[in-house]
Amino acid sequence: MAKHITISKADGTWVVRAGGAVLAESQNALELTEDGYGPVIYFPRDDIAMDFLDVSERTSHCPHRGDASYFSIITKSTTIQDAAWSYENPNEGMREIAGHLAFNGGDQVAVEQV
Repeated sequence: MAKHITISKADGTWVVRAGGAVLAESQNALELTEDGYGPVIYFPRDDIAMDFLDVSERTSHCPHRGDASYFSIITKSTTIQDAAWSYENPNEGMREIAGHLAFNGGDQVAVEQV
């Protein structure tokens, strides 16, 4: 693992809300902390309502984590583009986040501890 990145179990229960619905709820979320950035919560895929997510064409590369795939959230009234990402085959030292998704929190998506 890169020395400036830590992954640990996130305390408590975490949820993702978008479009008036709870898309994820987990007591098994992971918190990734990287120097210079705020913490990012990664939700196990089994704790996410994947029917509300659609694979996006967007991809990105991080030299520490690897190649990311993106997902859009489909709600009743809108599609929130590239609102979540996953490292399907993360680099060595980041394997803990495989099978997990992180979400862009903001005006349309809430990621919060309950």
